[in-house]
Amino acid sequence: MAELALFFSAFLAATIVPFSSEVAFLAALTNDMSFLTAITVASSGNILAIIANYWFGYWLYDKTKDKLKSSKSGQWSLDYGHKYGYFILAFSWLPVIGDPLTLVAGVLRLNFLWFVVIAGSLRVARYYFLALMVNHL
Repeated sequence: MAELALFFSAFLAATIVPFSSEVAFLAALTNDMSFLTAITVASSGNILAIIANYWFGYWLYDKTKDKLKSSKSGQWSLDYGHKYGYFILAFSWLPVIGDPLTLVAGVLRLNFLWFVVIAGSLRVARYYFLALMVNHL
């Protein structure tokens, strides 16, 4: 049951819903959930949510592309995003700004496989380093 709560906590935290999974993650670790289980469950929930964000952004592009391309700032944003999109994903693990970046990746139609590799591995790394910090304190 603790695994399910951690999974949904991590999933919600990676959407645009203002929610933090770190508290649930730390609680799971301090209540004897194994290091590997906690990282796997939290990362799985987080990665599934960023995939949902990506596809929501992908869908949004169809609804907004004409408006984006017709405005100077919209076209500039699309050009800038295509030029630096994968580099910007390096910040996708950060609280507050990271989750909207995963939605923007979908709007920009960044390659899905590269998106999952970059943003997903950063999500795993965040939980891994958080768990290391807890174990060393």
